[in-house]
Amino acid sequence: MQWTKFPAPVRILLLFFLLSSSLFLYASEPLSRDLDSNWQFRIVTLKVFPDDQPDGDQPQGNPPIPTAALGQWHKAQVPGVVQTDLLANHLIPEPFYQDNESRLQWIGESDWEYQNSFNLDAAALAHDHLDLVFDGLDTFADVALNNHLLLHSDNMFRRWRVPAKQFLHAGNNTLQITFHSPITKMLPYVKSLPYILPAISSINGGNEEGIPTAPYTRKAPYQYGWDWGPRFVTEGIWRPVHLETWDGLRIENFHIHQQSITRDLAKLTAELEIEAASPATVSVAFTHNELGGKPVNDGSTTVQLDPGVNRVSLPIRITSPKLWYPLGYGAQDRYHFSAAVRTGKTTAAHADLNTGLRSVELRRQPDQWGISFEFVINGIPVFAKGADMIPYDSFPSRVTPQQRRKILEDARDAHMNMVREWGGGLYEPDDFYETADELGIMVWQEFMFGGDMIPGDVAFQQNVRQEAIDQIKRLREHPSIVVWCGNNEVETGWLHWGDREEFRSNQPYGVSQQVWQDYLLMFADILKTAVHEYTDPVPYTPSSPSANFVEPPDQDHAGDMHYWAVWHALAPPSDYLTVNPRFMSEYGFQSFPEMRTIRSFAKPEDMDIRSVVMQAHQKNHGGNERILTYMLREYREPKDFPSFVYLSQVQQAEVIKLGAEHLRRMRPRTMGSLYWQLNDCWPVASWASVDYYGRWKALQYYARRFYDDVLVSPYAHDGKVDIYVVSDKLQPLMGRIHVRLLDFSGNQLFDKTQDVRVPAASSASYLTLDEKNLFSDPSNTDRDKDFLVVDLEIVGQHASRNTLYFDVTHNLDLPPRPKIESHITKSSTGYTLMLKSSELARSVCISFGDLDTHLSDNYFDLLPGETVTVQVESPATLDQLQGSMKLLSITDAYASQRTHY
Repeated sequence: MQWTKFPAPVRILLLFFLLSSSLFLYASEPLSRDLDSNWQFRIVTLKVFPDDQPDGDQPQGNPPIPTAALGQWHKAQVPGVVQTDLLANHLIPEPFYQDNESRLQWIGESDWEYQNSFNLDAAALAHDHLDLVFDGLDTFADVALNNHLLLHSDNMFRRWRVPAKQFLHAGNNTLQITFHSPITKMLPYVKSLPYILPAISSINGGNEEGIPTAPYTRKAPYQYGWDWGPRFVTEGIWRPVHLETWDGLRIENFHIHQQSITRDLAKLTAELEIEAASPATVSVAFTHNELGGKPVNDGSTTVQLDPGVNRVSLPIRITSPKLWYPLGYGAQDRYHFSAAVRTGKTTAAHADLNTGLRSVELRRQPDQWGISFEFVINGIPVFAKGADMIPYDSFPSRVTPQQRRKILEDARDAHMNMVREWGGGLYEPDDFYETADELGIMVWQEFMFGGDMIPGDVAFQQNVRQEAIDQIKRLREHPSIVVWCGNNEVETGWLHWGDREEFRSNQPYGVSQQVWQDYLLMFADILKTAVHEYTDPVPYTPSSPSANFVEPPDQDHAGDMHYWAVWHALAPPSDYLTVNPRFMSEYGFQSFPEMRTIRSFAKPEDMDIRSVVMQAHQKNHGGNERILTYMLREYREPKDFPSFVYLSQVQQAEVIKLGAEHLRRMRPRTMGSLYWQLNDCWPVASWASVDYYGRWKALQYYARRFYDDVLVSPYAHDGKVDIYVVSDKLQPLMGRIHVRLLDFSGNQLFDKTQDVRVPAASSASYLTLDEKNLFSDPSNTDRDKDFLVVDLEIVGQHASRNTLYFDVTHNLDLPPRPKIESHITKSSTGYTLMLKSSELARSVCISFGDLDTHLSDNYFDLLPGETVTVQVESPATLDQLQGSMKLLSITDAYASQRTHY
């Protein structure tokens, strides 16, 4: 066809049409299409046949899996991993049931193939760019499109974008991903190295031929096994897959850099990364609004784009901004920001984000106790109250946003204002951090290094640097993230752990020095620089625990501390009172989950702490026996296995209460209490206060009391009792302390009140009692029959109650099996349960069998003659609740003679 054959008017119209079409294609906004459906999977290579396990047959009722069936295509769920796909296709038994874990290790040692077919029409192919985007591939994967190799992935935590247009065609397209076992992939490489790095998996067991591969693999460390979690080495498409189409440009990233935040003025910079296919002139406009408010125009700028990535910025000022505060310190106000890139009058691309405005500082300043370690938000020093978090599940892709929200709401309901996202797990999805923003829960965010020493090759370092950039850019708009931490316990492990000492003694000095230099390069340079460059001014700390290289870690005068003498060293709980850290970021004590959770993985014949199944669901070596050892010190012998379970929870709660209240009393010397741990990744005996199914243990109910914003806390020492009041309130309080000494039948032996003025954000002792005066009556010398009750009223309203016993529970002459009167009625919001006893009933546990219930309180001391009212929410009927309710106190759990548990 000759252009000149057309008349001039026709040529003009054709030219106008072509130009308009080009402008339309250039200006059309990028589109994203999910590719999460129509996946199937099959085995590629089988390391160990599932019916050829060294420990014998498959579990009863689960026949051996035919190898041929594994080689056939089966339906797959994306996002997902191969273990959950095998389970959904009934090819393996429930991984968490009994000791099935040991029978399913072949899965992580095999290679697997995933395949998806999708259609494209000519309109989609007409776009200039079609990119495949993988939000998460676990871990070593070869990606092919229509038999063309696109990508070798080697990092579970990175996002991968691959230009794919040249390999796509109209009609059906096939995407194939082959996952290589991270164990068999890395084992030959690790064997070839001159030395093998010390690793957590060496401590927790489950090494491959005695050689740990986890330190060399960018994969969630906990999946190799931990002292609370099983070993399930996953593979699969664990995060969503997209096909993104775009033409002249796309927005790679949108960021609001918070340069300076005060109550009077927020100085911000809107930063936009635009990828352009060719030179172009565009206008970029920014707006913001309070959530739910009217948009405010922040201005626009005209930019000449060059091919590649272009960076555009515009200063924004907000006067009298509404700031984001942690829970208990103010509102969680947030803003919505928008950016629009226009070619002419057409929007070529746009981006939106929500963020909260706050200043954040990790204050480390010399003081009379050493060097401080405290978080300062909007100029306010915040005492961090909370717990450490592990991943929600061994198979993280099956965790729902509702489950993530519930755990954070559980934290909020226990007055926690911080969670520590532990470095041996994974970076949570966006909705986790959005919920934390909403609830006012600060996040201590760690990079995913759980305790292993790290390799020092350049490829590994570059891989981690890009991982850090990906994750920082994804998460940096969340005001809840108040610190980035390089790792969990790698620094203290190198200096203090036996396997590291053995490594240093067995290797030439130069090797040890090189390993330490590799550590410093990663955690004092690469990650620190990434945080400063991409999320300034959020602070960075190199490890937990760490004193920022000023001192060795785990000192009580600098940095944060992990304290494990109580539990691991079998030290008495009272040893908590001897440590005065600047910030306690780990301390913990184990218990069993409730019986309903135990029945989900065990049969009646398994209900013994020494059974194969109970040992399989206890990953801390000797943990069940350690719980019992402490129990026989602090309590008495339980009468049966359910009583052992109950006492284990009470014991855990009382031990952590002792530590938590001590840390809060030490304010401002100590400015943080994070106990280990909030949640579980499977049903197990562990340090968690909320079990795998979201059921509160006794510790979670206790935490709601000992983390309350106002706490009265008696402290017995040296023949005296100091009555402390701890307040996180930002205003002074006027109140009254009421102290009573009662015997276990409710007779009052001592009574005293004192008015107090409590300063804002403070801890102090307001009353000291001499035990000689408490027990001055010659007829009252039995300290094993009396206890102290301390109440605090603020402006006439009850604010806090605490009790103090003068000996360990084992030695107390508690009333045997106190009779508790109960009355449950229907209420407007559910049910009301009223309890009363004529004698002291300690640590009363209310349970309703297998019925789902939510209780306003549980595991409390029921004082003689007092009525306690508990609100019960449940879909069950009144008759069902009445028929299933059981009440248990400490002496109900004691054995009259030796039993098995």
